[in-house]
Formats: sequence, structure tokens, C-alpha cells
Amino acid sequence: MVNLEWYRTFKAIYRTGTLTGAADALFISQPGVSLHLSSLEAYVGYKLFDRTGRKMIPTERGKVLYNAIADALTKLEDVEMNFQRSTEKHTPTISVGMCFETFQITLEQYVSKLPFNLIINFGEYPEMLDQLDKGILDLIITPKKGISGTIEHEAFSSENIVLVGGKDVDKEAFKKVHRTKNKEKTEQWLKQQKWYGTTGDMEHLFSFWTLNFGKKPAFRPNYIVPNLNSIVRCLSGGTGLAVIPDFLCYSEIESGHIQLIWEGDKKVTNTLYFGTRKKTTHQEEIEHIKVLFRKVMGKIRQGKAK
Repeated sequence: MVNLEWYRTFKAIYRTGTLTGAADALFISQPGVSLHLSSLEAYVGYKLFDRTGRKMIPTERGKVLYNAIADALTKLEDVEMNFQRSTEKHTPTISVGMCFETFQITLEQYVSKLPFNLIINFGEYPEMLDQLDKGILDLIITPKKGISGTIEHEAFSSENIVLVGGKDVDKEAFKKVHRTKNKEKTEQWLKQQKWYGTTGDMEHLFSFWTLNFGKKPAFRPNYIVPNLNSIVRCLSGGTGLAVIPDFLCYSEIESGHIQLIWEGDKKVTNTLYFGTRKKTTHQEEIEHIKVLFRKVMGKIRQGKAK
């Protein structure tokens, strides 16, 4: 079934004459406009515009389609606007992308009190950047910056990737080996321990190991669990090692349920960014989410400093 947004985008291109103009009118990215148009053209089975430089010239088929839908689409938009005005309060909806663990630590506790509708999306960072650019997401929390000119990034915190262990891990034995400054012995001691990892994601372990030992780890984790918060809970059982972002386990380290074993001779530090489109209709809601994140991350940092 055809997506109504494809028709909205088609109408905007027809009236403005450019992809950029349509993107400005709809408050979405130009790639998002192109995606809607190509999807509609694939659906109807013929070309709707000829591209001449930056101008979009409607084909004869495009003119026919516009004349067929323009009045009906305008009436539908009028009904939508009037209906929204007639309700006591129109509640906006925003879509936010982040990793599952970040959501649990930060935003989850506030969801029930938000004054707007919220859709949370979990995924890989490149995928979330692409969805933000296309207008599918309104805000993302990411340690990686994209290159799209329609997206802006605002640094708001940072994370250190650290080695942690259960409370029963012999930390003094590790320190003794590490003090020898023999990387091979240190690596060998670590490899002899039981390790936790997550399904399909070894990035933290790889980056930490490569920076401190000059190569990727020559072993696989003994236990693969669903997510990083699961690792923290498993480590609280007493034994095992894992490499994870420090802000996910500050409270567990402070309470003594797990131990900070090693920050690395060379620290792996990532800057955390808010990613948004430069043009958005949800600035107020996005700022609300940003305030909550800064509040939580500030509390976490204060807890670490105690």
C-alpha cells in the first residue's frame, strides 16, 4: 500500500520545483525527499520528474498524477489541521535512537512523565545516523559523528572504555603482573580469565585491546549475553571480566558489586553526542530530552567523584 507521505513529498517537489525546496517545506532531509520520490516512482511504475540541473521538471505522467491527487491531499491536510485544532491538546511525537543500555541507564526512568509521545529505536550507530538524516529519527545519542550536512552534533558527555571484573576476581594478582610492565605476561593473565561479551558486538573489547596490546584479542568470550547491562548483572555474581563503558557500571563499582580492574595504560575515551537535523519541528521536545540526559549524566559523574 502506498505511503501517504510519498504523496506529500511529491506535491512539495511539484510546487517548489527542487528537492531542496521540498525538504525545507517538509522539515526533512533532502535524502529523505529523494527516498520518498524514488519509492513513489517505483510504486506507480513510471518516472514523475525529469531532473534538469537542480530543477525538477514534472513529466506528463507526473502532471496527471498531481492533478489527480492535489485537491484530495489539500482537503486531507485541512481536515488534519482542523482536527488537531479542535482537540484540547495536540500531543507531538518524537523518535529517538540510542543503544539499549543507554536507554535503561538514562531515559527509561522518565518516560512515564514525558509531556509528549516518544518512540525509542535501538540499532547500530551508522543505521541511526542514516535514519536521522532521512527524517525517520528526530534525535540520536551516539559516540560517532556523521558527515551529512543536514545533521549537527552537540557534545554533552564522554565515556571511558574500561576493564571491569566481578568482586571475586583477584585484582591484586593482576596488579602484580601489570607492574612487571611485561605486556605478554599481562595479556596472558587476562586471557586465562573467564570473559563476558554481547551478541555480535566486540567493538569495545577490540578497541581497548588493540590500543593497549597493539593487536586484536586472540580469544572469544566464554559467555555471550544479550546486552552490556546483562554483563554488569552477571559480573555481580562474583567472577569474570569484561570491557564496557564506565558510565554503565559506576553505581555497581561504588557499591562493591564489581571492581574496576584496569583503565588501560592508554585510555579509550569516546565523546557522546546529541545528533539532530538542523531543521526540525520538534525543537522543544528535543531540548526536553537533552535536559534529562545532562541531568542523569551529571549525577553519574558526581557519584564517580565521591
